[in-house]
Amino acid sequence: MTLPLHRYFEDFLHDIRPTPSQIKEMREGHARLRERLQADTALAGGFVSMFLQGSYRRFTAVRPKDDSRADVDLVVVTKMKESEFSPAQAMSCFKPFLERHYKGKYRQQGRSFGIEMSRIDMDLVITAAPMEAEAGTYGELLKAEASLSSLRLDEDFSSEPLFKSDRQEEALWKLHPLRIPDRDLGAWQDTHPLAQLSWTHRKNDRCGRHFVNVVKALKWWRLVHLESLPKRPKSYPLEHLLGDCCPDGIDSIAEGVVRTLEAFVDNYALHAAAKIVPSAEDRGVKQDVMARIDGNDFAAFHEQAKKAAKLARKAFESPDAQTAAPLWRELFGGKFPSAPEGGSKKSFTPHEGGSGGVDSGRFA
Repeated sequence: MTLPLHRYFEDFLHDIRPTPSQIKEMREGHARLRERLQADTALAGGFVSMFLQGSYRRFTAVRPKDDSRADVDLVVVTKMKESEFSPAQAMSCFKPFLERHYKGKYRQQGRSFGIEMSRIDMDLVITAAPMEAEAGTYGELLKAEASLSSLRLDEDFSSEPLFKSDRQEEALWKLHPLRIPDRDLGAWQDTHPLAQLSWTHRKNDRCGRHFVNVVKALKWWRLVHLESLPKRPKSYPLEHLLGDCCPDGIDSIAEGVVRTLEAFVDNYALHAAAKIVPSAEDRGVKQDVMARIDGNDFAAFHEQAKKAAKLARKAFESPDAQTAAPLWRELFGGKFPSAPEGGSKKSFTPHEGGSGGVDSGRFA
């Protein structure tokens, strides 16, 4: 039996995205940080460009559990040369700025500065352009990407391309990664956040524009079941694995959730059994995003993913809203809508508070 229940997932996604007030705080926070950096006479002359990265920019952000603090990352591309600045020296250049504007609110992290505001957290990520000769071209392309950073976070992926032209996208793709100072390792490392953005955009297209919503749903699953899950994998490493497991050509968010969980369980069964963490090379650079994950943690996460996959499959194959909705709520918690009381198991009754029309088709 086919059921026109995709609206349940639409409402669920609406309720797990950052709230309008969180979006406003994030936009104002990173805009203020950018303006202050650009106005700093001691630093501004060494900048190539600035752009947003992270789940905010990849459209995979969910609101923090219990509506707590949201976060946003700003990457600053500089003209620093590794031969002249150690990672510690590179980061220390920004401490006077942080003391002036964010005294008592910032902390130095391994590869960034964390800034704690009243309602949001910001990460200031310091990087260097790979070669001085490319700095001008690199900066122009980054500005083209940065100009798109105002796309609304509370909507699905915009139809606007990630980059403004195929020529720019192709040129950017071929450029060298940025270099980031790693305080813990005492060395500069490769990083390519723009390759992550480009990969996510293309993957979303291949998945019928459902991929970013599949990621949001499974990030929320992790938050709901945090007490039974290990601390890691989370954040980008988890998103990376979901990207590797989500099949192209999915027709709905629900299908994507089911097949991604099942692929995760199948792909990493041997790793989990041996308590070995799979390697996962970052987009655009030869860095293992899973390097800091513990084998026992990965095995524990895999076990919970196995349970989630079985539950998701059962919900996906349920014949009616009254049967399916409680199963999806068990998976995703109370943010997933309930089935209407007294509804017939032979037909679908739209739940209250839904948005827009309902098309026919399988659950979501």
